[in-house]
Amino acid sequence: MRGHDERMAEIGRMILVYDTETTGLPRDWNAPLTDGENWPRLVQLAWQLHSPDGKLVSRGNRIVRPDGFTIPFNAAKVHGITTERAEAEGVDLDSALEEFGRDLDQAEYVMGHNISFDVSIMGAEWIRRGASAERITGKPSIDSKDEATEFCAIPGGRGGRFKWPTLTELHQKLFGEGFGDAHDAAYDVDATAKCFFALVQHGIIQRDGFPKGSAVQYEAPKLEAANFAQAKAQPSVAPRKSPSGEVPAAASGAAALADVPFSHLHVHSQFSVLQATSSVQALVDKAVEAGMPAMGLTDSGNMMGAFHFVRAANKAGIKPIVGAELNVCRDHADRSKKDDGYPIVLLAKNREGYHRLAKLSSLAYTDGFYYVPRIDREQLLAYKEDLVVTTGGLFSEVPSLLLNVGDRQAEEAFLWWKAEFGENFYAELNRHGLEEEKVVNDFLLEMCEKHDVRYIAANNSYYTTRKEADAHDILLCVKDAANVSQPKRYVGKRGREFRFGLPNEEFYLKSPQEMKQLFADVPEAFHTVRDIVDGCEGYALERDVLLPAFDIPQEFVDPKDAEDGGKRGENAYLKHLTYKGAEVRYDEITEDVRQRLDFELETIERTGYPGYFLIVQDFTTAAREMGVSVGPGRGSAAGSAVAYCTGITNVDPIAYDLLFERFLNPDRVSLPDIDIDFDDEGRGKVIDYVINKYGANQVAQIITYGTMAAKSSIRDTARVMELPLGDADRLSKQMPDISLSKLFKLDDKSLKDKLRGQEGLDQVNAIKAIHDGHGLESEVLKKARVIEGSVRNTGIHACGVIITPDDITKFVPVATAKDSDMVCTQFDNSVAEDAGLLKMDFLGLKTLTIIKDAVRNVKLRSGVELDPEAFPLDDEATYELFQRGDTVGIFQYESVGMQRYLKDLKPTEFADLIAMNALYRPGPLEYIPAFVRRKHGQEPVKYDLDACEEYLAETYGITVYQEQVMLLSQKLAGFTKGEADTLRKAMGKKKADLIAKMKPKFLEGGGERGHDTTVLEKIWKDWEAFASYAFNKSHSTCYAWVAYQTAYLKANHPAEFMAAVLSNNMSDIKKVTFFMEECRRMGTAVLGPDVNESQFKFAVNAEGAIRFGLGAMSGVGEGAVASIVECREEEPYNSIFDFAVKVNLKDCNKRVFEALARGGGFDDLPQAIFRSQCFAEDTKGRTTIELAIRYGQATQESENSSQASLFGGDSGAMEIPEPPVPVCDEWDPFDKLAREKEVVGVYLSGHPLDEFKVQLDQFCTPGGLSNLEDMVAARGRTISFGGMVTEAEHKMAKNGRPWGGMTVEDYHGSQRMTFWRDDYIKFREFMVSGWFLYIKGKVQMKQFRGADELEFKVTRIELLSDVLEKMAGRLRVQVNLAKLDDGLVEQVCALIESNQGGVGVTVELHHPEAVLEMPSRRKRVALSSELLDGLEALDGVEYKVLSSGG
Repeated sequence: MRGHDERMAEIGRMILVYDTETTGLPRDWNAPLTDGENWPRLVQLAWQLHSPDGKLVSRGNRIVRPDGFTIPFNAAKVHGITTERAEAEGVDLDSALEEFGRDLDQAEYVMGHNISFDVSIMGAEWIRRGASAERITGKPSIDSKDEATEFCAIPGGRGGRFKWPTLTELHQKLFGEGFGDAHDAAYDVDATAKCFFALVQHGIIQRDGFPKGSAVQYEAPKLEAANFAQAKAQPSVAPRKSPSGEVPAAASGAAALADVPFSHLHVHSQFSVLQATSSVQALVDKAVEAGMPAMGLTDSGNMMGAFHFVRAANKAGIKPIVGAELNVCRDHADRSKKDDGYPIVLLAKNREGYHRLAKLSSLAYTDGFYYVPRIDREQLLAYKEDLVVTTGGLFSEVPSLLLNVGDRQAEEAFLWWKAEFGENFYAELNRHGLEEEKVVNDFLLEMCEKHDVRYIAANNSYYTTRKEADAHDILLCVKDAANVSQPKRYVGKRGREFRFGLPNEEFYLKSPQEMKQLFADVPEAFHTVRDIVDGCEGYALERDVLLPAFDIPQEFVDPKDAEDGGKRGENAYLKHLTYKGAEVRYDEITEDVRQRLDFELETIERTGYPGYFLIVQDFTTAAREMGVSVGPGRGSAAGSAVAYCTGITNVDPIAYDLLFERFLNPDRVSLPDIDIDFDDEGRGKVIDYVINKYGANQVAQIITYGTMAAKSSIRDTARVMELPLGDADRLSKQMPDISLSKLFKLDDKSLKDKLRGQEGLDQVNAIKAIHDGHGLESEVLKKARVIEGSVRNTGIHACGVIITPDDITKFVPVATAKDSDMVCTQFDNSVAEDAGLLKMDFLGLKTLTIIKDAVRNVKLRSGVELDPEAFPLDDEATYELFQRGDTVGIFQYESVGMQRYLKDLKPTEFADLIAMNALYRPGPLEYIPAFVRRKHGQEPVKYDLDACEEYLAETYGITVYQEQVMLLSQKLAGFTKGEADTLRKAMGKKKADLIAKMKPKFLEGGGERGHDTTVLEKIWKDWEAFASYAFNKSHSTCYAWVAYQTAYLKANHPAEFMAAVLSNNMSDIKKVTFFMEECRRMGTAVLGPDVNESQFKFAVNAEGAIRFGLGAMSGVGEGAVASIVECREEEPYNSIFDFAVKVNLKDCNKRVFEALARGGGFDDLPQAIFRSQCFAEDTKGRTTIELAIRYGQATQESENSSQASLFGGDSGAMEIPEPPVPVCDEWDPFDKLAREKEVVGVYLSGHPLDEFKVQLDQFCTPGGLSNLEDMVAARGRTISFGGMVTEAEHKMAKNGRPWGGMTVEDYHGSQRMTFWRDDYIKFREFMVSGWFLYIKGKVQMKQFRGADELEFKVTRIELLSDVLEKMAGRLRVQVNLAKLDDGLVEQVCALIESNQGGVGVTVELHHPEAVLEMPSRRKRVALSSELLDGLEALDGVEYKVLSSGG
């Protein structure tokens, strides 16, 4: 290398390539360089000064001597420079900066890989020395990371861009070999410079004056030994010592601790979402097994498991210590940058501490959530009382600062926690066998001795036993969408080549003996744990439900309530509302009614729940006042006459023998449960009302835990273990519908009962065989067993709402809910009531919206105001509809099976509908035939005892309802109302012990009333068999009433009802298609969209036809529809140009115009325009739509300028002529239909299959593809259908075998079909998009190993156009003899003569008593549209095309 000055004289433009090694990374990458605490310190600085042609001019490599800082352990692990080495070998910072600065001043550019970091490091160091950073920040920089991104083209970057290449990836791309990150500044500079000049040589990096090609040759320096080579002989961490300085004697130390109990205080459960595999119960069981007196649960970021944990621990006899590992950041309100904070372990010492911890956990979500739930120190200090805090694991603040920033910062943090928490602050020692932990533990022990802080032994655990370590690793892979084969890293910078993973199998719940062996040198740690446990109080979280105070009128307030907490005022007000409502509900308040109301009110008063009824009646009343439809009731609440009189329910329980005690047992106090249905569009209004009334901080939704079920755990495990997709799919489908834990726990008999008999047991045995075998599938099942049940995500309960008497966070921790402004409880529905929470179910019922819309449609069309609650229960048309089974669209009665039974039953009264609703479900279904026969007198109605007739007569002697069992137990055996309800529950839930206990009382009571004991035994036995299936009559009555309302509307206002049904299924094209087919069957026309008639929803026009809703069209938004409807109020649109002039063109943009045109929205305008004309172009290439929009804009602007002119008036507006519409041909029918379907979702003006009507009618199974929707019902059937191929693909498998698939669509739906091996070879020629096919096949079990799935096995495919020629054997013409005359004969003969072909003809003359068959031997016909349409048009003539058998 030539002399420095000589080179300088020759070269004017130079590049300084440099790199730094530091003490770590900045906390905030965007912080100013003046923030010395943020920017790490310089440890090593290396640089090379080059001329543009690659020649080396100068270089330097200096380790910097630490001045007021230490080099953190993790940084030293990265670059190999420890504090000790830097102090011994380093130069002072000023010297390094001066030497580097001389070369910097000679350079035109600074260059590096991710150079901005190195610029910031050097700038911050110059600022620390009192100099300006401009010396480095002002230099133009070249970053090979940015310059080579497109060159390396690594996919997967943000926004679809390429990823930045790492230095080793760039090196690999340029030179075909990787460059292992040396993390030695000198070696990194050499590699960077080598890559840089290669990029210059290739012309990828260019600047003025840079040469290209062979003119560029990199001159490499001679490098010193790398950092790690020099440090290799030095141990990075000294052997661990005890506080006394002596190396521990493990065995003797453990023996000395034999009498000291140990409890784990840092434990994670499955509620640490996708971070831990231990269930709460497994942890408690393990603690009990190991003899631990207590346990602390510290889930990451939440307290979701707290209630389950406390209940399980108390039940098991150990002390529960509720904790959480909360993320503590700098400022919880700062969302300008990502700051997850440090995970800090907090433990509640008592119930007060639990509530404070719950408050902090809530704030982490409600106030601080940003990527993760967070709190800051200020919030923590506000609720620190009764909380214990530890230094936590490696990622907690003190350990993290020590490992990544420096000793001083770690000690400062340690002292802050000590100052704020005093004796409640403890150092936490963990020993999982990690080098980092040795460093941290030595530091913590030093700090404890120096600052008088006690320390504990812990084993931060994420799984229960050592053998679960691999399964836990799989769970982490599921969380991060990684594979187990990827290398993993626990601490330190990972980069994209590594995944997160625990480094060994030590993170399990170790026994006290193992812990004492591990920490024998620090016995004080166990004494501290014992003292913490002793200082924590045990408590339960169960409590009575707390009702919010209901604000009653002053006249009902009783002063005594304030003194003793009584509810006299609420009871008085509820009684007032009840009797006030009874006066409206009943023509006369009879003695029976009064007794019933008084009994209920007394029971409500005794059980203490008047406030519950007042709250519910308040928001149901408010709902009606807001125009929200409220259901008649659901569940047992409909059995309450008080609920009926106060407007909570809308079905009279006295009239239908519905029982209050079924709802609120007078003998057993339990919270009543009233679920309310609202129309699904108005549900949100009611919830808003409740929020406004009680306060947003007192109302919450309920969380749900999305746990990994058996099949999903198998699929996830298979994916991360890289089991081939096909094998994974097959394995999960082999899994029967049962959890893996039960599959391996239950005996064969129990499994057969739970599954489908022997077939289900065979599936179980197949899974067990795979599990017990060898290979990857076996391993997948074993690991899936462990992660099954893990919480994968959280959601929101569909209808549950919590209302509390005060701020909800005073009672339970809360979280934020996705896509909702409401918070949700961290406890789920299974424990909400036990935790003292008042839960209300606000259900959205679409049927109520349908009824509401139908009523509105009737009023809009005819002006008639219908009241669904006043529909007569004896309407003949409604019962005739049920008798025909014409129940498509009828709530709860629209299934095919129900339709069949309705046709048999032919209901004539409302009681029949109630019974059918109760009977049509598994179990009672078998009683329907007898019920039908008895109704029609085909089978005698029998009663076991005459006394049963009173309550069984309405169901023809068959016990259908739970209420019947309750009433009969009272009548036959003298049971109290409370005992009758207890019997109902015992039988319904098959509680054998309770049933056995109540049987003697039933027999004894029945005997005392003169009933035969043998008959009573039979009745009891029948009840035992049937009561578990018997249905809640209250619920059945309510929903039968809703069904009746829908049926009444369909029977009496069919178009208005079907329009409402279609409107409320607009988002589901499959259902829209289905209901449009029902409209056609009913003879109700469904017309396409029309800008002059359509509303947002489907509507009925003056002629009684249904108009397609504009809101159901793709590309037409709600704002556009509102503008279209509003602007036609004065007069309808005359033309597309008139439309453009009137509507708001901001809402109705070009996209809206195009959607309307394609869907036929302009078809019926007075000035007619073809759909194709809307898109036709003028001579300047402008479409009619574009011209119309321009015309509309110009006209509107002209009118606006006229109105704003000085003189005003119409005379100011300029008359703009309408543009001419280009002349063009209409689209062909197929093209028109395809475009129509794009925006409407269905075919409206026709269907591509219409031209194949004969083939479909004569050779295909009725219902077409709809037959394949229920494969189980279709099993074994041969089904044929005609359809259009909408998608086809031809592929090659990895084994080289071809395969393919296609999607076929008909009038009823679509079906995806896949063809393999021989089937693909046989049928591939038909797999062409746009072809019309006839397909025949059979529904059967799949034919490959281990399959447990039905498939439609295709056996024949033909072109639909070839079907008549290939399959038609003979035309049978059937003539009604009563209609036969000379004219009819002539017409039939003329049609046959004019359509000569190759298909034989048979004419049949039909008489009521005989059929005369006349096959023609000479005449043969062509099955043309002319012939078949002609025959169909003749009165008295029908035809049938007979198959040739092909």
